[in-house]
Amino acid sequence: MFNLWGSSQQDQKTKEAYAESKINELKVAIGPLSGHSLKYCTDACLRRYLEARNWNVDKSKKMLEDTLKWRSVYKPEKIRWDEVAEEGETGKVYRAGFHDRQGRTVLILRPGMQHSLACFGELMEIAYDMFISCFQLISISSPK
Repeated sequence: MFNLWGSSQQDQKTKEAYAESKINELKVAIGPLSGHSLKYCTDACLRRYLEARNWNVDKSKKMLEDTLKWRSVYKPEKIRWDEVAEEGETGKVYRAGFHDRQGRTVLILRPGMQHSLACFGELMEIAYDMFISCFQLISISSPK
């Protein structure tokens, strides 16, 4: 996101203040949240959406609203292994036995292993794998 090479400490503080102001602007734009949306929309999450949309609050808001809508329909936090086991056993998507340089879980996708015509099960399996991977990352990085 920010150029760490050759930037002064003052530049870094200015960039962080700008990021914080954009996060607050996005919070105001999306309004009050409740339930799972409140739990999902942390400052770190809002920052990722802003970075993905080049700090444009309107585009970030739309992207976030679309995500929250998707999450309310498919409820990835409630998907259980027995619901996606048939897709999961194909080996089409699996967690690698290693992490990337930042210590994050790596998911391997092998589309050649696709066996079904139903996309819904595949999407649910990918959502399940990503949710579990993110949950593990959060539990590892959270302070004890």
